[in-house]
Amino acid sequence: MRPAILDSCILIHDLRDGRYEERINALRGPIRTSAIVLAELLRGARRAEEYRFIKRLNSAHPVLVPTASHWIDSGQILSKMRADHGLSPERLRALHFDVLLALTARSVGARLITSNRSDFEMIRSYRDFELELW
Repeated sequence: MRPAILDSCILIHDLRDGRYEERINALRGPIRTSAIVLAELLRGARRAEEYRFIKRLNSAHPVLVPTASHWIDSGQILSKMRADHGLSPERLRALHFDVLLALTARSVGARLITSNRSDFEMIRSYRDFELELW
């Protein structure tokens, strides 16, 4: 079974309302955590319970980190997105971590699990990767 990387939107909902708890617990195959997702979660954390959740997540699964080539490739992809879709600098900044997450998942053969259909389907039109939408 291929490894799975959970996007921050899945983990935020699981933490705040338990929406994905059963699906996460039923996952088959190894789970990997992304340093990007950990950073996004920490950026929005407000309560001690959220910090504890992030700490458990960090220690429970191997953490994947984008490489230099991922960063360079992400810049090229975002440049093409800007040209193709007329995206604003703000929108490109908002997409940057998602592009890096997709490239990281692709490089290790992992499936990326998210509920953010529109952004990740657009990214996938530039670089193919396994996407699972919840």
